[in-house]
Amino acid sequence: MINHELKVIERMSAGSGLSLGFEDLIILGVSIDSRTIKPGNLFVPIIRDLDGHDYVSDAISKGAIASFWQKDRPNPPDHVPLIYVDDCLEALQKLATEYRRELQIKVIGITGSNGKTTTKEMLNSVLQTKFRVHKTEGNLNSQIGVPLTILGIDKDAEIAVIEMGMTERGQIEQLSRITHPDIAVITMIGVSHLSSIGSREQIAAAKLEIINGLKNGGCFVFQGDEPLLNKELNNRNISIETISFGQGDFNDLIAENTISCSDGSQFSVANQMYYLPLLGMHNINNALAAIAIALRLGLNSSEINEGFTQLKLPNMRFEKMNSPLGFTIINDAWNASPDSVNAAITTFQELTGYGEKHLVIGDMLELGDDEIEFHRVVGRNLDPNKINYIYTCGDLSSHIASEAKRRYPLEAVMTFKDQIILANTLKQKIKKNDVILLKASRGMQIDLIIPSLMN
Repeated sequence: MINHELKVIERMSAGSGLSLGFEDLIILGVSIDSRTIKPGNLFVPIIRDLDGHDYVSDAISKGAIASFWQKDRPNPPDHVPLIYVDDCLEALQKLATEYRRELQIKVIGITGSNGKTTTKEMLNSVLQTKFRVHKTEGNLNSQIGVPLTILGIDKDAEIAVIEMGMTERGQIEQLSRITHPDIAVITMIGVSHLSSIGSREQIAAAKLEIINGLKNGGCFVFQGDEPLLNKELNNRNISIETISFGQGDFNDLIAENTISCSDGSQFSVANQMYYLPLLGMHNINNALAAIAIALRLGLNSSEINEGFTQLKLPNMRFEKMNSPLGFTIINDAWNASPDSVNAAITTFQELTGYGEKHLVIGDMLELGDDEIEFHRVVGRNLDPNKINYIYTCGDLSSHIASEAKRRYPLEAVMTFKDQIILANTLKQKIKKNDVILLKASRGMQIDLIIPSLMN
């Protein structure tokens, strides 16, 4: 992690006003949260719902060496090492940009509507077989999280795998210019953030901002099955190395001879066999991106397979849980969009070895003006021969139910607004050896019914 004298931090962040007596103090790492401050940290008081400046003294008392202080904020504390900046977030980003220039590492930047975290974790597991790897922890993929990730990289790291998220145009470009990636990845283009971005075309353009910070001689890895990416690349006429992956035979990497097992997928790429401990074609696509990058960095198929065997995904990504009552819960409720819902349902339908299948689905959020139609499409595509019961929770997901009722027996489709009633109904329906899939946007917190299902 960053380790510099305060006078150097002041220069790197374009700050000013540090008292002479504090210039030689050394900071170790950066924090924006006084509750988790570590001795030696630089505290950065970000202004959000709460004003971080109100917690500067608390951070110092807990071991922070110094703090930024935004010039327009009143009453800076006395006798505290402060670096004055115009904007704390911009200063954090400048500091991360300068620190990135010091690091002798390869950076892999990943964005996409879905699959960012899964691809990041795949790459981390695979590349760790040969390199010292630093990765984005948790969901630190924002305008704040990415700079913090950069500033947390140790000087002896060889590769950094950095996830980049967005809520509006321009944000991916900003993150790309901070991270200056050697390899940029777009996993796929979906319809997340339609409410703020406007269209899939605009989403594709926003995601492609990732190549604006790409290093000279860098490589762009993308899902070649997406026409919008190919069209946008052709329109830009940019001369960079590209590697496409997907299912179309025009891609550079394609998966062949795919076989789904009970807990994973087997497939071949260029006559080399791979086993992935995850189900679903969407995860195979994510694996193709990881394989493309690993091969480019000099790994062989044996090392890649070794990395896949060590793969562990964060919670709520098709996470299997065995209830003491004899049934299985699959918690895929980290987030939801039409694309990820379709992928989860397709994978769920293909599962074998269970009794009846129960789909618990909540609202998909941030879909803009067509949000009702997106939910109706999900309902139209549900197959009573492959999923036995449908339980919806929320106002929007009621449109899933109304469409599903056209094909399902009425008693097999139920709508709820109260999670407690939903959980109690589900417990009455579920039997030993059945399986439940939970899917909804994070804001719905549909996973809160799990404790009720476990006893």
